[in-house]
Amino acid sequence: MTAFPQTISEKILSAKSGGSARAGDVVVCDVDLVLGTDASAPMAIGYFERMGGTRVHDASRIVFALDHYSPSSSPSTKGFHEQVRAFAGAHGVRVYEVGEGISHQIAVERGLARPGMLVVGADSHTVTCGAVNAFATGVGSSDLAAAMLTGQLWFRVPDTIRVVLDGDRAPGVAAKDVALAIVAALGSDGAEYHALEFAGSGARSFSLDDRLVLSNLAVEAGAKAAVWDADNVLEVHLARFGKRGEPVFADRGARYAREVVLDVASLQPTVALPHSPENVLPIAQAPDTPIHMVFLGTCTGGRAADYHEALEVLERGGGRLAAGVQLVVTPASSEVERQLVADGTLVKLARMGATITVPGCGACCGTSGVIPGDGMNVLSTANRNFKARMGNATASIYLASPAACAAAALTGRITDPRSIP
Repeated sequence: MTAFPQTISEKILSAKSGGSARAGDVVVCDVDLVLGTDASAPMAIGYFERMGGTRVHDASRIVFALDHYSPSSSPSTKGFHEQVRAFAGAHGVRVYEVGEGISHQIAVERGLARPGMLVVGADSHTVTCGAVNAFATGVGSSDLAAAMLTGQLWFRVPDTIRVVLDGDRAPGVAAKDVALAIVAALGSDGAEYHALEFAGSGARSFSLDDRLVLSNLAVEAGAKAAVWDADNVLEVHLARFGKRGEPVFADRGARYAREVVLDVASLQPTVALPHSPENVLPIAQAPDTPIHMVFLGTCTGGRAADYHEALEVLERGGGRLAAGVQLVVTPASSEVERQLVADGTLVKLARMGATITVPGCGACCGTSGVIPGDGMNVLSTANRNFKARMGNATASIYLASPAACAAAALTGRITDPRSIP
């Protein structure tokens, strides 16, 4: 028991450092789960070897996922895969192969990330795992190597911003709309080296899939971590694995850097304009913009519920894609793909003319999958829309919910999904 009330992040970092951690302290922590990808692990392996590493600290706590180059698109990326497989084989590390999914999606859906854990990954969107009441954060490849070698990393304990979600979402307002509203409210660096902690009456109504989206997008405001309480929603998820973890709750009177209150009930469907996720407008006020490519996928729009949301709009609008629109579908994992095959969603999307690609990151980061053509406007369920993000610097990327992306696929323009009859 500490002498002062703590936030969730302070409590987890206290437990992992064996001390009493307060915002601003520097602590050395035991890491519970280390996530590497084919985009980060090859460099981390190089650092590991230069550090004199001959064996990993604990292979059971390390996971690699071949997700960014899924499938490999060149001899060099094929080489990355072989390097990761060889290292993993030599050290007994688990590798999730091409097509099995995105690292942090796998960590959540397979119960690898659980309440009270410290999760690190050399992918900035590792913060996604904060949705399961864990302290999850992205690190560089050298830090990934250090964690593999020693089982520990040092951290400056972040201040915490309490994000209060009040009210219930109106019909047609998606988790993505709420996440973009939070990024817009905080700004692209408004949460720099802070943890977000979600609270409020509205927070309890968010599904686990919804929470993954909000935690994921938090890094677009600079957040170090983005954690949720352990509650009934999480209990239902954890029951699948028979492992409850160690739920962590903020103390009454915990000290927060500030509080941001969002009236969820007042939100509308939104769109982020190029070239920043904070450049957010209600979609009804967006410029009349033609859309040439629609991307349904990634770790903020590639789960079964996202495709169900999109399919409902597509079917409501007649199921015929607008002339000149390419619809690309990339499930976040093979588990999601199996669900979509079983319930007929993928078949329906394919019949409408969608291009179905291998589960993983896909076109999101421009390293695999379908790359937009010169001058194309893309509406995407992804988390970033920086120039050249999808592999073509001349393309313009807009971000929106699965429903809004589906509406654009039907009309060929940015469209409020509520207007589809």
